[in-house]
Amino acid sequence: MAAGDLPDELAGLLPRIQRLARRRLWSGLSVPRVRGAHAELLRLVAAEPGLRVSTAARQLCLAANSVSTLVNHLVAEGLLRREKDPGDGRAALLYPTPAGTGRLRDWHARREALFREHLAGLDAADRAALTAALPALRRLADSLREGDEIT
Repeated sequence: MAAGDLPDELAGLLPRIQRLARRRLWSGLSVPRVRGAHAELLRLVAAEPGLRVSTAARQLCLAANSVSTLVNHLVAEGLLRREKDPGDGRAALLYPTPAGTGRLRDWHARREALFREHLAGLDAADRAALTAALPALRRLADSLREGDEIT
């Protein structure tokens, strides 16, 4: 591959891997699936219980009103709980519900098993190359986030 092809290849390949993985993970689910940004928000809140909506919006690179809409959906589905911030009555703090935590735990287990299976099908050199690429991919993600001010 020519060096000039890297941006196009990477920009096309990463979402394709994500879509294919989601499609495999969704097949055979017995509960309604949590999609895209809803799942990202639920993962973030589970990792940081008590997160403010505004903080979640910044971390997800989404507008605050978009995150508020996601919160409303997840609360209605019983996966997220919203409480008033005792320090600022205008702000809401977000917490995963037991159902939300369980759904995430199941999703993570299924996702890990899927990737473990497919990584095992690669040869050792490919697995080593993917492992070696992870720090560069993290730096790329950080670089894309720099200066990203969504309002």
